[in-house]
Amino acid sequence: MAMEFLRSCRRLSEFSGSAIALILLLFIHGANSFYLPGVAPQDFEKGDELKVKVNKLTSIKTQLPYSYYSLPFCRPSKIVDSTENLGEVLRGDRIENAPYSFKMREAQMCNILCRVTLDAKKAKAFKEKIDDEYRVNMILDNLPLVVPIERVDQGSPSVVYQLGYHVGLKGQYEGSKEQKFFMHNHLAFTVRYHRDIQTDAARIVGFEVKPYSVKHEYEGEWSEKTRLTTCDPHTKRLVVSSATPQEVEQKKEIIFTYDVDFQESEVKWASRWDTYLLMSDNQIHWFSIVNSLMIVLFLSGMVAMIMLRTLYRDISRYNELETQEEAQEETGWKLVHGDVFRLPTNSDLLCVYVGTGVQCLGMVFVTMIFAMLGFLSPSNRGGLMTAMLLLWVFMGLFAGYASSRLYKMFKGTEWKRIAFRTAFLFPAVVSAIFFVLNALIWGQKSSGAVPFGTMFALIFLWFGISVPLVFVGGYIGFKKPAVDDPVKTNKIPRQIPEQAWYMNPVFSILIGGILPFGAVFIELFFILTSIWLNQFYYIFGFLFLVFVILIVTCAEITVVLCYFQLCSEDYLWWWRSYLTSGSSALYLFLYATFYFFTKLQITKLVSAMLYFGYMLIASYAFFVLTGTIGFYACLWFTRLIYSSVKID
Repeated sequence: MAMEFLRSCRRLSEFSGSAIALILLLFIHGANSFYLPGVAPQDFEKGDELKVKVNKLTSIKTQLPYSYYSLPFCRPSKIVDSTENLGEVLRGDRIENAPYSFKMREAQMCNILCRVTLDAKKAKAFKEKIDDEYRVNMILDNLPLVVPIERVDQGSPSVVYQLGYHVGLKGQYEGSKEQKFFMHNHLAFTVRYHRDIQTDAARIVGFEVKPYSVKHEYEGEWSEKTRLTTCDPHTKRLVVSSATPQEVEQKKEIIFTYDVDFQESEVKWASRWDTYLLMSDNQIHWFSIVNSLMIVLFLSGMVAMIMLRTLYRDISRYNELETQEEAQEETGWKLVHGDVFRLPTNSDLLCVYVGTGVQCLGMVFVTMIFAMLGFLSPSNRGGLMTAMLLLWVFMGLFAGYASSRLYKMFKGTEWKRIAFRTAFLFPAVVSAIFFVLNALIWGQKSSGAVPFGTMFALIFLWFGISVPLVFVGGYIGFKKPAVDDPVKTNKIPRQIPEQAWYMNPVFSILIGGILPFGAVFIELFFILTSIWLNQFYYIFGFLFLVFVILIVTCAEITVVLCYFQLCSEDYLWWWRSYLTSGSSALYLFLYATFYFFTKLQITKLVSAMLYFGYMLIASYAFFVLTGTIGFYACLWFTRLIYSSVKID
């Protein structure tokens, strides 16, 4: 028996090291992932009409998106909404047609879009959005509009791109201290294309803009044929600076104009997203991965050495005890063999949380697989969120199975009750928080508020698909024969001796959560930045490595602390194993709080409530995911060691 245990531990240590090394080798070639476009390429002939679309207005200061036409911009004759998927609606995307008219490879100079005279309401609306640093987002051939910004990096000039352009800017006239608001009313668009030499057809590979604030002037009365003196294609006069900016004030007249320039590019259509996804901090990611990997490998070696030597010695000694007197003098983890598999308190709740954790784990794993294959690229807007929601729904089958299997191991008989709780507990908590946050967004009249139709779709996914699948999984799991515990449980529970301070449950649980969080916190910074600072995140190769490291770390730290707990004759390991690794969610929320005060510029109460509400949901999900990993690792460990000793 001892030799079987020894071989099992050795295989485990070899697997943990080789598996991580193999995954590292698989993704070392392209940590930014393989890219599959979200749409088919479209060829344009010279003179073909290009459809420009407008998307939501976004701000990193408020985190509240608004529809483009919520501001009094120039409008087309008829506003047409584009079809949006579930993820786009939840992200607050509102894609509509734009009044701009582009024709492929036909440059335009100083096109007059419209003239707007501001009243008090319009001026106030523009000022509020400028003060909150809102950006205008547009789309051309599924490419988002970017603003190129030149900067000097390590002595050499480089160009970085920011999504969308600012509605306007704040400033002061020379010699005045009064703050004024200025509108970006002239846009100089640049459309980059890659031309096929044989067919002369072109594909769009870039969409850029440089915004200007210009107080346009003209002679005589305004009419449709009015020619501007500040921007005239006939005299080749272009807008190249904002020397005379357009002020935003009541009764002010704003004339919106734009230029379109077409530039041929060597970038091919398949690589057009590389500019958006280019990461300048790959070295930081690799340092994070290597650092975490070394920690995990070192921990794996230590765990293997401790378990192989200490446990092998313990098992050999326990199995050699022959007399009754020797057996009565036994100490350590074998002493609690009659209580280690005793039914835990709130066992039903533990079953529910374990099932929910399996559901989260399955969703995250499959999502990352699809993301690494390129199916959830940024070109597929809303695809990531849509995939996560659908996978969560279908993973309800595994949630019901896992919770009912554990419930049957606890000798339970009412599996339908457990399936019901598994189907409703976690989603109900998340939905309650989500509805409160959505009400706050509705109160701000933001496009981020989920409309009634989408809300109905979410409820249907929950009640119509997820709940039945949980019950199906629960039925399958409960009908499958249970696995008996390796040792029998005593009728009378053993009294737990007084524990040393370092084995205090609260202390050990908090200590156990530090290591899993430490394995992911650097990557967590980039994830938070992409979510709250409106940037792309597409390095799922790195993220998958971090995820594997997180799983190994949660399992190992839980097994180590469980072993020390059993050695101190404390057999209440069920909940503690779940909370040990699950406590990393507490550090995640604390880090999110630190990130809020150090990296974000949110000042409004509603925006702060949205941030902490969504981060609370994320931390809750992280808790059930990591807690379940630790629980199953500890369950496997206890079954292994107690099946390796002779129990009289």
